[in-house]
Amino acid sequence: MTTFVFVPESPVRSPGRVNWKGASIMSAWLVTGLLAVSYGPIWGWKSASVLGLFVATAALIPCWIRSEMRSDTPMVDMKMMRIPTVWRTNLAALLFGFGMFAMFVTVPQFSQTPDRVGYGFGASVTQSGLYLLPFAVAMLVIAPLTGRLTKAIGSKPILIVGALFAAASYGLLAVAHSEAWNIYLAAGLLGVGMAFGFASMANLIVEAVPASQTGVATGMNTNVRNIGAALGGAVATSLIVSGMLVHGYPREHGYVVAFAVCGGALLVAATTALIIPSRSRPLGVVSGSHPALTAAAEVVVGAIAYGGQD
Repeated sequence: MTTFVFVPESPVRSPGRVNWKGASIMSAWLVTGLLAVSYGPIWGWKSASVLGLFVATAALIPCWIRSEMRSDTPMVDMKMMRIPTVWRTNLAALLFGFGMFAMFVTVPQFSQTPDRVGYGFGASVTQSGLYLLPFAVAMLVIAPLTGRLTKAIGSKPILIVGALFAAASYGLLAVAHSEAWNIYLAAGLLGVGMAFGFASMANLIVEAVPASQTGVATGMNTNVRNIGAALGGAVATSLIVSGMLVHGYPREHGYVVAFAVCGGALLVAATTALIIPSRSRPLGVVSGSHPALTAAAEVVVGAIAYGGQD
């Protein structure tokens, strides 16, 4: 009801029909790919099931691209996906998703580890979720500022700054994680970075494509970000459990490596943002605060879900 009352109807209409073949193939490779990265840490990355899912994904993606290129009404215009701003922003989205959800996996598990192990805080399930609270609060506070900043300096610089803030959060965790304030500060830094990153990526995509393709372009950006999230959680989990102590807890070194890998991924995101073509001036901002506010709502739910896991 709120959407009906307050969100204005778009004047742009793009006639066409649903490309069921393309939608089916895309759904297939998303399912096989996400299953592979989700169950890789559980089944083993070298297991026949995981390898088979990866092979299926690798085979389905070219089929999907070919189907879309041959369709009169493609679900996703491949020419649009080749626009430098679009594919580079999508790569940044993949890495942002990687970094964001990896924290949902690492921080609750780290904080719940008993301090007798040599690290961790012996936190309860509820307490471990609260370590992520600065993340959500930072996004909610910073999000409304992104619209004005985008109008002033453009979306590209904001994306670079966001990636650097996010990378700094993992850099802090890699070198200092023995005190509770280390975790709170790192979570807050990541929240600031994600608020800047999510808003700027949406604006960059909208500025780069025709008005008739903004829905598809931003939707694909979100899909890529979710793929990155699945990868981040899976890779972080694998790194953490790669070395176990005699009493069944992961070694502290595994967490440090996971933090360092996530920080490195976000530094690559910053480098990718640097090569996004610059515009002479910012175009109309697509309600700069809204994408980050929407993501912040997702993050609150995600933080509760992951923080509530034992």
